[in-house]
Amino acid sequence: LTPFGSRDAYFAQFGWTSAAGADTAVPGPDTVWTARGMALTPETPLTLSWDNGAGQIFNRTISVDNEYMFDITQSVTNNSDAPVNLAPFGMIAQHGLPEDLKSFFILHEGAVSMANGELSEIDWDDIAEADVNSTWGRPAVVTEGVTEGWVGFTDHYWQAVLIPGAGEAFEQALTYDPRADTYRAFTRQPTRSVAAGESVSSSSKFFAGAKEWETLQDYQSAGVAKFIDSIDWGWFFFLTKPIFWLLHNLNQLIGNMGVAIIGLTLLIKALLFPLAYKSYVSMARMKELQPEMEKLKKEAGDDRQKMQQGMMELYKKNKVNPAAGCLPILMQIPIFFSLYKVIFVTIELRHAPFFGPFQDLSSPDPTSIMNLWGLLPYAAPEPGSMLALVFIGILPLLLG
Repeated sequence: LTPFGSRDAYFAQFGWTSAAGADTAVPGPDTVWTARGMALTPETPLTLSWDNGAGQIFNRTISVDNEYMFDITQSVTNNSDAPVNLAPFGMIAQHGLPEDLKSFFILHEGAVSMANGELSEIDWDDIAEADVNSTWGRPAVVTEGVTEGWVGFTDHYWQAVLIPGAGEAFEQALTYDPRADTYRAFTRQPTRSVAAGESVSSSSKFFAGAKEWETLQDYQSAGVAKFIDSIDWGWFFFLTKPIFWLLHNLNQLIGNMGVAIIGLTLLIKALLFPLAYKSYVSMARMKELQPEMEKLKKEAGDDRQKMQQGMMELYKKNKVNPAAGCLPILMQIPIFFSLYKVIFVTIELRHAPFFGPFQDLSSPDPTSIMNLWGLLPYAAPEPGSMLALVFIGILPLLLG
């Protein structure tokens, strides 16, 4: 992520909001905290403390695991004589659209949320063009009464997601500030009354990292609801998920992603062979009927109705279905589209090696002969010139 105040800032923030009309001082962007611990590592959490000078002491403990998940525990101790009302929140801010944003019809980039088991993918434009919400005072997509879920921003391979602690309902909001050109994802938990001499705490998680299938699966097993669905599996998720599972396990078994892709392709072709065989048989039978079909066309002449009736009788007599050759092919299209989708969206193939000079499967093919097209002149050379000899004799060999 990118810190606040820098170009194209992209960061997360956690804190408390005071109740409407209250004047309780809460931590903000300019708060100077007292830190216990000099470095944040998986073995050493970092604790921050701040005294607002009015009797409230705020503490924040941040820990991180060996992957991409942060745990944030916030607490406030009220040492004053009167109760205070505070609500914990989490926020992710994205200033402007990402520079590397690309409009892929096959891939969602923007906001993503899970609310009570329902996944939502919201484009950047849909947030900016949303109705102005009276509570938030700006365009916002708001989901209330969420008891289990998460919300954040995602791109091709990476995401930043807020995951409130379980046990309490919370509010999700995706907002756009046109003056600052800033998109924000919020989680806001209910207001809590902190009586004099008492303390309250709130815990949440923050994921910032790569959408690695195995990592997301582990977090989902640990209690993050449907976290694996933060990968854009697409319309054919019932195909893309098992295809990737198979590819992942082939890679684990073989140890080479390029060979695993070849193996997966051959396996899919083998599974689809019965369908392909039916298509080939149907087309072969249609080819056998070609002479009789030509004869019918000559006999019918311009009478299309007579020709169609003759064709139907011919098909019926020989027990041939003209659509039988197309249907098996059409049934294979979603499977191969799903295979392409898996290869396109999953980060496991990014920088994955193959063999020899092919050490990055995600890089452009350096051997592509199509690059030579850029060297061809627009006008054909004059007959008899040496250039004409090159065009006629050599280029056909180079271009196959």
